[in-house]
Amino acid sequence: MQQQEFHHNLVNSLQSALGLLELDRNSQLYRDVTSVCNHLANPGFRIAVFGPFNYGKSTLINAILGNRALPIDIIPTTGAAIYVKYGNELRTRITMTNGREINESGTEILKQFAILDGDRRMRDDVASVQVFCPHPFLQNNVELLDLPGTNDREEQDSLVRDKLLTADLIVQVLDGRQLMTLGEREKLRDWLLDRGIKTIVFVVNFLNLLEPEDQKEVYKRLRFLAESFRADLPTNISNLYRVDALPALRARLKGDVAAAQSSGLAGFESALQSILAVKQEQMGDVRLPRVVAIGSQIKQILQAKIQPLATEVETAENKRNTKIQIQQKAENLIKQGFATSVKEFRDWLHEQTILYRYQSEATAALQQNQFITWERDFFKPTVEKHQQEIVKWIGQACEFFNYTQPAELSISFPSHPQVTLPNKPTSSDNLSDTAPVAVATGLGWVAGGPIGAAVLGGAAYLLNKNIKQDKQGSSSNAYQNQAAQLYTDAAKDYLTRFSSEALSALHQYEEKAAKVLNFKIPDLTPELTNKRHQLNLLNTCLQNLDRELQSIN
Repeated sequence: MQQQEFHHNLVNSLQSALGLLELDRNSQLYRDVTSVCNHLANPGFRIAVFGPFNYGKSTLINAILGNRALPIDIIPTTGAAIYVKYGNELRTRITMTNGREINESGTEILKQFAILDGDRRMRDDVASVQVFCPHPFLQNNVELLDLPGTNDREEQDSLVRDKLLTADLIVQVLDGRQLMTLGEREKLRDWLLDRGIKTIVFVVNFLNLLEPEDQKEVYKRLRFLAESFRADLPTNISNLYRVDALPALRARLKGDVAAAQSSGLAGFESALQSILAVKQEQMGDVRLPRVVAIGSQIKQILQAKIQPLATEVETAENKRNTKIQIQQKAENLIKQGFATSVKEFRDWLHEQTILYRYQSEATAALQQNQFITWERDFFKPTVEKHQQEIVKWIGQACEFFNYTQPAELSISFPSHPQVTLPNKPTSSDNLSDTAPVAVATGLGWVAGGPIGAAVLGGAAYLLNKNIKQDKQGSSSNAYQNQAAQLYTDAAKDYLTRFSSEALSALHQYEEKAAKVLNFKIPDLTPELTNKRHQLNLLNTCLQNLDRELQSIN
């Protein structure tokens, strides 16, 4: 149970890596990972017979089975991976790529579905080929795998390469009539040893066709080559055997034990039984080295993908953090500037301050019927200047922090004062036409305004007149004083209402502005979030795979 759990975790790690790396499903590495994962889950012990076309692979399997179960001919024919498993009777199951299954007694159907076509190509509509045979060797959860030859077409080589990863023991068939070719040695290294497949046995066929002296010399040379590739086999088990496949098959079909013995088949079968007895108990030791080899390739690709992605994420995060720091500094400066501008405006709007500064001017403007001009040209521009100073900071905050601009600071002005004077008294001096401005204390606007000269002249005239004419016309003085008070009160009422309403508007604007002035650290962009997530997944996958591979070691 513990080993099954370990294999399950290892398979999950490898399959997760496949998903994250998004490898091409037709790539060799993708197929290798898929093959080795499927192999880890297979409880049976699989022996694959491997070699170029026309080396007698199918004949060797038939000799072991003592039956012409697999197609054999002078012309090489095997065009599919044929799995030979235990069954109560000899029968064949063909599974098509569309899911249809064909079950027939015997193996004649193999000639239709498991041989090369006229163009020496494999059928592309066959998913799997299984032969069930009642042989004792297969009864102990063992299966033989007959592979197509490797010296013909690329698609056949690709199939063989994939299937080798799923075998627990490789039987590589050699042709005694020629030494192991350079191509065979390269395949041995690239397809087997470099992928962690270490349980390899060599079987030499066709030595019986050579002269006795030549047989000894060829076998000696093959022994040297085989020992240079000595792999993981039980102690005292050779990795090189001579089996004359066709004579061995004929001997088995005839039941000739002596002939089978002289063909080398019996000795080879004995070695297979010994290997099987040991390796079935050490299934993990057989399969895990190739998992390590494939897993190491996956690790390298994960690391190669993690490194640039980690650099991208780090660069983006540093850029984001720098921008946030700048914005936080800007927040403090903008808040300070805003608070200063608001305080200055609030102080200016204070009722006592605004009355002190502007009541005299407003009164004079009313008396001279120039209030609209005074408000437009002198009072409103000062208000607008304060407004602009405040709104400027909010505009900067919105631009800097990418916020939506709130409603403008709206300062409304009260309706213009309307002064209704009492009825004029009768006076020979006709003083009613003179504006009683002598009560005004601040005449700065008046002196600088368009009616300054007239007003000052009128005031001087009125004062001189009062001095020269000692208390002339008490009723006229009372009227003038009353009129002056009305103008003064109207100006005060206007300025008082303006102060109250403007302070209220300023307070409301402050509350709205607070949302803009308070910088909120922005969320990560979707792109950075995705890259972070991808990086975390890759790192986690790499850590899990590394942990599983370390546990193997």
